[in-house]
Amino acid sequence: MRCLIIPGNGCPSYPAPITNSNFYGDVAERLAASKLFTEVIPCSMPDPNNARRSIWIPHLVDVVGIDEKTVVIGHSSGAECALRLAEEHKLAGIVLAAACLSDLGDSGERASGWYPPSGGDWQWDKIKANCGFIIQFHSTDDPFINVDEARQVSQALGSEYHEFTDKSHFFEPFDEIVDRVVEKLQAEKIGK
Repeated sequence: MRCLIIPGNGCPSYPAPITNSNFYGDVAERLAASKLFTEVIPCSMPDPNNARRSIWIPHLVDVVGIDEKTVVIGHSSGAECALRLAEEHKLAGIVLAAACLSDLGDSGERASGWYPPSGGDWQWDKIKANCGFIIQFHSTDDPFINVDEARQVSQALGSEYHEFTDKSHFFEPFDEIVDRVVEKLQAEKIGK
């Protein structure tokens, strides 16, 4: 089983490491130490500032590689990327931090191609069918994404939803993301 960590926009350019940004390095290190994954990849992405779907999805599918034994952790734009990946590909699970369902009225986000109408409607049923599990995190004090957007994503997906009041846009490491992934995968191993 592999784990990919997909950053939000604005991280260093491919192939520079993203491990010094937000929670990515901490999560990668701790999940690797769990021994639940054969590989944990913090994915540096091409086109990091615009985070265009037309570039990110092919990079993940054709260069990094994904399959039904891949867990994708997506943050912000990376969360939308995880959702769109799951519309077309079977994944072991997705973990969403600071997910939203609209371009938030931002022209740059609109141009990225993740959101309706230009990106097509969200295919919630396909996402649910293609994911072994869906875990979602959001904070009510997120300065970019209103909590109502995250709650709508959770309602559409029936995700395991965790809401905080003090995590902002998840710029800092937080234990819960690692704890929930480890607990979920350990429970699945026991159930088999």
